[in-house]
Amino acid sequence: MLAVIVGVEGPSYRPVGATMAIFADGARAGTLSSGCVESDIALHGLDTLERGRPTVLRYGRGSPFIDIQLPCGGGLDILLLPRPDREALGDLAQRRAARQPCTLEVAEETGAMAIRETGETGRDAGLFRLRCLPELRFLVFGKGPEASTFAALVKSAGYPNMLLSPDAETLEEAARAGSETRHLVRPFLPEDVAVDAWTAIVLFFHDHDWEPPILEGALATKAFYIGAQGSQRARDARLLMLEGMGVPEDARARLHGPVGLIPSARDARTLAVSVLAEILAEAPWVRA
Repeated sequence: MLAVIVGVEGPSYRPVGATMAIFADGARAGTLSSGCVESDIALHGLDTLERGRPTVLRYGRGSPFIDIQLPCGGGLDILLLPRPDREALGDLAQRRAARQPCTLEVAEETGAMAIRETGETGRDAGLFRLRCLPELRFLVFGKGPEASTFAALVKSAGYPNMLLSPDAETLEEAARAGSETRHLVRPFLPEDVAVDAWTAIVLFFHDHDWEPPILEGALATKAFYIGAQGSQRARDARLLMLEGMGVPEDARARLHGPVGLIPSARDARTLAVSVLAEILAEAPWVRA
């Protein structure tokens, strides 16, 4: 069965839509709080599973369970779904694999599920809707430790990514960290590499001559973040080169650089953390 946060009042450790799976033996996967309510939810879940009908539990502010407190001081509404619709969830999984945004709609009283093309997250007239967006994905171009370290960091954080490089050693380092890799024989954005509005593209080249053709292709996509390593002088030079290539001003304005929240990062690890933080700050849906 599934336990889903359908309402939040005040501060909360997890967002609306966070889900925990509960199995018949009491085991569970996922979290809905910082450990405050999961055990109790699992107990209620087994009871709900026996009765076969959805239940909404309230924890924290306004809850009948006065012995269970949320340290954050907020309130949570948890919908327990004893027998979620496998067909609807299968459809949802296929859409996520295809990186297609959609909305999961659940009738709180019956547990009936449907997949819609549109609809924002929220509750209305006995229905809970969860907007499901594709997972943040990274395309990393570059050569050297900055590129391979960044690819390893985003991989360790659980984000899908691909590193594209002309350098065999850089590719080997990224592959050892579990990143998907691709050898570049010339500077370009391969046409068969899919880019959508939930993709971030980052360049880590010391040889900035590799950048313009890749950036020209990147700036023609819907990628929500496009950035390149280098100083302010390097940024100015690449913008002039892109202008000379005929890249429109509004497209050039999308280019981030110098990249990262930490100015003048001097080592690969600091730069990687700095750039990842900047990208996540540009992607509000990952915190929703």
